[in-house]
Amino acid sequence: MTSEGLRERSKARRREAILRAAYKLFAERGFEATTIADIATAAEVSPRTVTLYFPSKLELALSDFDAFSVRLGSALRRREEDWTILDALEHWLRDEISSRGELDDLADTMLELNPQLRAVAGARLAEVIQEGARILAEEQGADPDDFGPRMAAAAAAAVVAEVCHRPQEADIEAAMAFLRAGLATLPAAPRP
Repeated sequence: MTSEGLRERSKARRREAILRAAYKLFAERGFEATTIADIATAAEVSPRTVTLYFPSKLELALSDFDAFSVRLGSALRRREEDWTILDALEHWLRDEISSRGELDDLADTMLELNPQLRAVAGARLAEVIQEGARILAEEQGADPDDFGPRMAAAAAAAVVAEVCHRPQEADIEAAMAFLRAGLATLPAAPRP
């Protein structure tokens, strides 16, 4: 084992301890009432260590959500050559759900109990939705600002939010059937 490998694992454990402590405190006390010092004490690190890992309290609170959004955007952009955007979304959902852990549940609880954080997360998700609309429009030969791709992307975002809270196989099947059926009802993009 190299010292570099040990150092990286130690950093990852420290980062997770900070996240875990913050999410618990944000859920118990609220985002506004929790300080960096409170998080540091709960994580058994110094306040400076917290800010080295997370420059702001908001960045700390939305770290898990931001990583989730990045993974989604990446899955949509880097999908298999023969996959549609919905195929990529379905595979990504299944992967996400199979790898969920306690930290994900804590992050969900924290967001549910802090409306201001939920609002910021929603705004950030809108960026991923716009990217999804662009990819879908490209796939269908439509303009990204057309109603169909925007509506389909917004519906997909709602489905993702629901399925991640109810990660059952039947829910995934129902969600994807809903999205595929809805997409099939959209008028075809006009051809030039």
